[in-house]
Amino acid sequence: MELRLISDNGLSTACVSASDTLFGREYNEALVHQVITAYLANARSGNRAQKGRSDVTKSTRKPWRQKGTGRARAGMASSPLWRGGGRIFPSSPEENFSHKVNRKMYRAGMSAILSQLVRESRLSVVEDFIVDSPKTKLLSQKLKDMGLGKVMIITDNVDENLYLSSRNLSNVMVVEVGHTDPVSLLRFENVLMTQGAVTKIEEMLA
Repeated sequence: MELRLISDNGLSTACVSASDTLFGREYNEALVHQVITAYLANARSGNRAQKGRSDVTKSTRKPWRQKGTGRARAGMASSPLWRGGGRIFPSSPEENFSHKVNRKMYRAGMSAILSQLVRESRLSVVEDFIVDSPKTKLLSQKLKDMGLGKVMIITDNVDENLYLSSRNLSNVMVVEVGHTDPVSLLRFENVLMTQGAVTKIEEMLA
């Protein structure tokens, strides 16, 4: 598999050999959907909490007598049928939203996403990507010269200047290979990887 190697002005200068297993896989929509759903579900903190009828601060006195009023019988004001009463099946902070995805499935899903990015010409490779000083303007101009707008930059080792320069750019995300996730790969219009990152991600997902 050949990946497009671009220069600082965005022109394609050469090609880089890459793994066919990682960058030449067919797109499996069902698998990608499962991987992304599991990733988003596992990111949920599960910190919401609701009160049941035993947790609501209400009087336990019977609102009215059982018979003779013409109204429906009622036991106490904390009933889930009443406004202000407890929930029937309250959510608890211990609720578990996690989905299990096998390692082979995750690797196959990531490979399918990367392969689709290559087919759509949304993934490019650079020899190295550095910024001389931690200035947002420098990084913004460099990406503009390369013809990249909303871009995810994946490097084998995040340089401090690059990280500091990207923090104020909402359309730019800089991550190391180990922090690459399937949602960000699909969310950004372009993905820019260094040659070192390509080698590392091949080792990770081999």
